Amino acid sequence: MTKAGLLRREEGVHNYLTEGTTVRSWLASTDHKRIAILYAASITLFFFVGGAAATIMRAELIHPAGDFLSDESYNRLFTLHGIIMVWFFLVPSIPTTLGNFLLPLMIGADELAFPKLNLFSWYLFVVAGVLALLAIVAGGVDTGWTFYTPLSTMYANGNVLLAAAAVFVSGFSTISTGINFIATVHLMRARGMTWFRLPLFVWAMYAVSLVMVLSTPVLAMALTLIFVERAFGLPIFNPLYGGDPILFEHLFWFYSHPAVYIMVIPAFGVVSEIIACEARRRVFGYQFMVFAMLAIAIIGFTVWGHHMFVSGESPFASLVFSFLSFIVAVPSAIKVFNWTGTLYRGQIRFTAPMLYALGFVGLFTLGGLTGLFLAAIPIDVHVTDTYFVVAHFHYIMVGGAVSAFFGGLHFWWPKITGRLYSEEFARFAAILMFFGFNFTFFPQFVMGYMGMPRRYHVYPPEFQPYHVMSSTGAAVLAAAYVMPLFYLGWSLIAGERAPDNPHEATGLEWQTSSPPPKENFLEPVVVANDPYGYHPWSAPLDEADQEAHAPQEPA
Repeated sequence: MTKAGLLRREEGVHNYLTEGTTVRSWLASTDHKRIAILYAASITLFFFVGGAAATIMRAELIHPAGDFLSDESYNRLFTLHGIIMVWFFLVPSIPTTLGNFLLPLMIGADELAFPKLNLFSWYLFVVAGVLALLAIVAGGVDTGWTFYTPLSTMYANGNVLLAAAAVFVSGFSTISTGINFIATVHLMRARGMTWFRLPLFVWAMYAVSLVMVLSTPVLAMALTLIFVERAFGLPIFNPLYGGDPILFEHLFWFYSHPAVYIMVIPAFGVVSEIIACEARRRVFGYQFMVFAMLAIAIIGFTVWGHHMFVSGESPFASLVFSFLSFIVAVPSAIKVFNWTGTLYRGQIRFTAPMLYALGFVGLFTLGGLTGLFLAAIPIDVHVTDTYFVVAHFHYIMVGGAVSAFFGGLHFWWPKITGRLYSEEFARFAAILMFFGFNFTFFPQFVMGYMGMPRRYHVYPPEFQPYHVMSSTGAAVLAAAYVMPLFYLGWSLIAGERAPDNPHEATGLEWQTSSPPPKENFLEPVVVANDPYGYHPWSAPLDEADQEAHAPQEPA
């Protein structure tokens, strides 16, 4: 990619971190880069809150008698873990941090389309987080993260309305971010940045924004109906007065299955950028990758019924949802094939971001394959509400999305902070995360298939070896999650200053200074070439190497 008017490092050039250092300058900033940092600090807090709940759960499950927690406390603990990790970490993780920071830089813009709306979305997120923490402090919630009726409307004695309000408000933060990203991609692209010159990360942000805007209002409506029934007694879900509790399941999963793609489509974009750069290869099948992401976003709205095979839906409906669940796996498989094709004959550099990206590909593939098991009705009926489902969900959401988030954080860390981290520690953390994750969740596939139900803290002794393995792996995984906090934090204090383009990448974000200035680029950007100026996937290595080191000239 060649371009004109890009900022080069000069003495005395200010960056976004030095444009005001007071607390107010941060809390009132409409700079997309600073708002990304605010989001990063917020979700990090919630990540460790949710992770602490998971740690206590795994400690409890070491012994089959459930001696440490009461039934009620355990219910509230896994509900806390689910609500915090889904809506206050996984859903906002990549879009609000890396997406906020990088989207304008990648398309040659100086800001998002609606800077004030961007800041407002962060304040909404903070308000939602405070409500969630208040619900915890006030005694917690015992409904599970799904808020299923009639438990949530008639029988639960926790702070259901407060927790539902937290998720409701966070949904509006999500919608605001989605609208902002869609408008930015349509209206703010640099001259020459055509649709098929967009980096795949931008395409991922665009696709996920469509899902955010279209699906999140359905969740808001479902939570509103819970509020109306619980607060005013209107029999919306109460079957004694003509209500239908299954209606809530339809509404919830119509949002929540697309929400899976809200969590994982951004990861596709991150991994695509890392693999192309670290393999020194142009993306294999760029347009197929684009259409695969859009297909996942669209087809994802049609498969919610596979969560309800045992809820009493008709055999015909189950057959249709099963078929569509197999169909949505096709574009996911295309992406794995294309990542593999990009790696083929590449000059692969096993940096920390690349290790995280390769870990993502492996974990996402295994999670996706087990998803095909759950799309098959007879197997799904057998493993519904068992640890098999827990393991599948975590392989996609945690093994996949969190690995990609850490990979993207390490990849763009020099650009965000202007500092380099310890590559040795980062590689070790990436490898530790991969093995710790598999040690934690693979045993859950086995015990789930054997019949171990989820959400039970008292269980038959024959499952104890699997729980001990899982809890031991969780300790390893926790160490892998905590490590970056130390070496990335240390890099801010004593890390070597990063060059503008330490990865020799071709994206626009690497053509400005590290960290970038407030305005991103000093002059308007003109884009002349495709987004991945690496070696053609079919080029011999000697020709590819020459091309990789050829100087880039402005258009």
